[in-house]
Amino acid sequence: MELPNGSTTDQAPADPAATDDVLATQPVGYWCGLTQTAVTRHLRDAMARIDVTQPQYWVLNRVHGGPAPSREEVVAQLTHLADGPHEIGRVVDQLLHREWLRIDDGRRLHLTDAGGAARVRIRELATEVRAVVHRGIGDEEYVAALKVLRRMVANVEGHGGPGGPS
Repeated sequence: MELPNGSTTDQAPADPAATDDVLATQPVGYWCGLTQTAVTRHLRDAMARIDVTQPQYWVLNRVHGGPAPSREEVVAQLTHLADGPHEIGRVVDQLLHREWLRIDDGRRLHLTDAGGAARVRIRELATEVRAVVHRGIGDEEYVAALKVLRRMVANVEGHGGPGGPS
């Protein structure tokens, strides 16, 4: 059977033990979900060992450099990444309590010296975690994988077809 994309590869049930010769039949959603869960868990476990969270790192990075954002701007810009609509606001409160952030008279957020040092420390940890995740994967291979995923997103979000917008 030839599929609409010209391929003859059909979809098979997700199989974490699939051999290389049948990987083309595996559902990308399953493997992307599995990857996201494993990588996020690994990163968050590493961050927990130094008593920080991934959302705290997002906020520290957002406040670092550029014009100082308001609390509302940080919440609006990062909520789509968070586990819920109130998480980023809570993180801002945590970082203010830790004195890693301060608010000026204009209600703008700034990193304190301690917050800047923490951001650098967390960035170093994130770089170490990235090295573990990317072990054995060259930049060319990584870029190719991301280009394929980006194309798949464009295929389902930007074009008509089965299950997509018309």
